[in-house]
Amino acid sequence: MSEQAAPGPNGDLCIRTLAMPADTNANGDIFGGWLLSQMDVGGGVFASKVARSRTVTVAIEAMNFRKAVYVGDLVSVYANLVRVGRTSLTVHLEAWALRRRELSPILVTDGNFTYVSIDDEGRPQAIQKVDPPIAT
Repeated sequence: MSEQAAPGPNGDLCIRTLAMPADTNANGDIFGGWLLSQMDVGGGVFASKVARSRTVTVAIEAMNFRKAVYVGDLVSVYANLVRVGRTSLTVHLEAWALRRRELSPILVTDGNFTYVSIDDEGRPQAIQKVDPPIAT
């Protein structure tokens, strides 16, 4: 029987990986910390692209672990920009799992991650705001 699927992934695909046996907790499910780290990696890729610089994670909020992830699930992390401040940006991340023998992924985890743009010495730096492209 299929699990109830949400409408579908939303945002930019940042990372895709396969959940492996080495990533399990004592119950045999994928460890929540592993999933959190995958989301942080994907969010960092997205944040660096937006800020056009190195970024570091400074906060994780509103984290929701909705469904378990199992060995063999293909986990994809999608990002949406929530806010850009002077030196920081907030990204909403969604982790979706595609289970074996299923055709549609399910939302397993989501949350808001805040990243700070840093210079080569590791100090916060202003994010260069880029005007949206003009359609011609």
